Amino acid sequence: MRRKDREVSAEQAWEIVERCSYGVLAMTKPDGTPYAVPVNFAREGNYLYIHCAQAGEKTDCLNHQPQVCVTCVEGGAWVDQPALTTRYASAVMLGRVEELTDEADKVKALRLLCMRLAPDHPRSHGDFSECRGKTAVWRITVEQITGKANPGNRRA
Repeated sequence: MRRKDREVSAEQAWEIVERCSYGVLAMTKPDGTPYAVPVNFAREGNYLYIHCAQAGEKTDCLNHQPQVCVTCVEGGAWVDQPALTTRYASAVMLGRVEELTDEADKVKALRLLCMRLAPDHPRSHGDFSECRGKTAVWRITVEQITGKANPGNRRA
C-alpha cells in the first residue's frame, strides 16, 4: 500500500466490512475480461457468503475462475478544505470461492444472510425449502484482507 499513513489493521478492515451494507464482487469472465457486481453478503470468521441464481453471468464467472476480490467502501464524502480530499474507509478482500452443495451448509449460509439483511423477517429462521432448489449459495474463503481509511481533516 502506497499510503501507509492510511492503512488500517486487518481487525479494523473486518470492522469496515461489517459496517458495509454490500460489497462489490470482482470476477473474471470465461473470455478473460473482468466483471464486477454489487452483492449482499454475510460474514462468519474468514468466510463471506453470497447467493445468486443458479444460472447467469455471475455463476458462469464463479464456475470459471475461483479467485475473486470483494471490495467494501463506506463514506466517500468530500471534505471542504484546501487539500480537497474525501473521508472514507475501505476494505479489499482476496480469496477463493466455492459453491455450497450440501443442503445443511446452504441453509446455514442462507440463515446468516437473512439474519444480516432482514433479522426480523419470519423466514430468517426457516428451512428455506422454497428457494434452496433455485438459489446458488457461494462461500468465499478470504485469504487476504487490507484496509484503508481517511478520516479527513475537520475544521474546528
